[in-house]
Amino acid sequence: MVDKPWLEHYPVEVPTTYDYPKQNLAQFLVDSAQLYPEHIALDFLGNKMSYKELLDSVYRFTNALLKLGICKGDRVAVMLPNCPQAVIAYYGTLLMGGIVVMTNPLYMPRELEYQLKDASVQMIVTLDILVDRVKTATEKDPLDYILVTSIKDYLPIPKNWLYALKTKKTGKPIIYDNSVLSFRLFLKQSTGTPIQIPVEAEEDLALIQYTGGTTGFAKGVMLTHMNLVANTVQGKLWFYRAEIAKERYLAALPFFHVFGMTVLLNQSIHMAGTLILMPRFDINQILKTMGRLKPTVFPGAPTMYIAVINHPDVHKFDLSSVKICISGAASLPVEVQERFESITGGTLIEGYGLTETSPVTHANNLWEKRKVGSVGIPFPDTDARIVHPESGEEMPLGDIGELIIRGPQVMKGYWQQPEETNKALRDGWLYTGDLARMDTDGFFYVLDRRKDLIIAGGYNIYPREVEEVLFEHPDVEEAVVAGVVDPYRGETVKAYIILKEGSTANEEDLKRWCKEKLAVYKVPKIYEFRDTFPKTLVGKVLRRKLIDEDNDKMPK
Repeated sequence: MVDKPWLEHYPVEVPTTYDYPKQNLAQFLVDSAQLYPEHIALDFLGNKMSYKELLDSVYRFTNALLKLGICKGDRVAVMLPNCPQAVIAYYGTLLMGGIVVMTNPLYMPRELEYQLKDASVQMIVTLDILVDRVKTATEKDPLDYILVTSIKDYLPIPKNWLYALKTKKTGKPIIYDNSVLSFRLFLKQSTGTPIQIPVEAEEDLALIQYTGGTTGFAKGVMLTHMNLVANTVQGKLWFYRAEIAKERYLAALPFFHVFGMTVLLNQSIHMAGTLILMPRFDINQILKTMGRLKPTVFPGAPTMYIAVINHPDVHKFDLSSVKICISGAASLPVEVQERFESITGGTLIEGYGLTETSPVTHANNLWEKRKVGSVGIPFPDTDARIVHPESGEEMPLGDIGELIIRGPQVMKGYWQQPEETNKALRDGWLYTGDLARMDTDGFFYVLDRRKDLIIAGGYNIYPREVEEVLFEHPDVEEAVVAGVVDPYRGETVKAYIILKEGSTANEEDLKRWCKEKLAVYKVPKIYEFRDTFPKTLVGKVLRRKLIDEDNDKMPK
């Protein structure tokens, strides 16, 4: 208990350890479809698909892959937004022992070319409007197959007709042949005979998930069936009041990001829940959908919750159905958490994780003790320590150091990168590169990535701490803090600000605000007011891109 003080704060309903099933990740779908065949699994803009129908489509996909000669261990890329086809291709690949490579539909040919080649992908499933991009990316190394679908394929009438009218024809018409195949025909000409190729859950990969690649090229994180099964079960244990076959998950986070894949896709399927599929995050559409379809679970990134609380008409929508929200992908400002909870009446907690951990390792309690500003306590069977970033020695309680993690959700390694794997995984521990501290109760506070730490005049400054203060200002909608080059101090603190509509706050106002709440060396010296921030599709602000933009402006 001394080593793991967080166990004292586990709810009585949550076990500290669990015997995770050693199975194919897709077994969750098979089980839910057997128990609740008529329950709605997917609701895609009004088109509802039952568990029985979904599993039939998945079996058809699996059988069609095998007929093509795609074998266990082969890589299949899925380059789709949140739509039924993404779910079918994901579980269909897993059932035949294939390895899924989730790919961002916004990738340009250069990014796509690297990923497809690095993973030696045999087939990609993508949208008709993205086929030209895929062909450009694979000119040098053609794929065996490109499987093509359209958003309208799974839209209900008359939305599918309207979609066809609204969508402008771009690029050349698609010519189907032996290597370019139609998704609809692929399933139609296949059979729904139940099939599952056996896997070694602890050894066989379910997924190669590429990290953001903020430093050089992205690395392919190897996640086994067991990694993802364990993290899905851990999430279910944590949400112990969630009811089987009764929860409705608002799927605004993309499934091609590991956060959305685990806390939405795998979690909902395991719970026999209903996934309300949102192909993109449009705040007006989100609020209308929440008011109409009454989701009970809404995982998201902080920017999603910021968009909700700052919408001018938010009070016109009934958001009271939302019970559980977990924020990840970036730090959650306290101000945002409190306002969101007051508007919805639901519980919004912050959690923590990485692609390398499937992804969740820590979360605040939903109904028991939680701490503002903390990412919470480790999940069942998850161990965490704070060590010295250089020596690796364990730090005294309360001191800041590097967060390291051990647990069943920790990756197998990086795809074809043994040196990077050995750097990150040592003696069973994952070295996260994140700076954090643990308090006497075992609650963890993640300050920043080691590379985001600002060192100004010899002082260590954590961007998150400064951002929290800026977020408390009544006129600030979003804030990002970063270190920029300073000839005298080495680095200086710069704040990038998006003001609320109609605000007249200026640099002096914000500087005065910060001086009242922060040590003088932490107060931003430079302020840049912007209308938008560069973000990932999950809503994570690209801090590095802001810094790079500044560097590009500097005289050479």
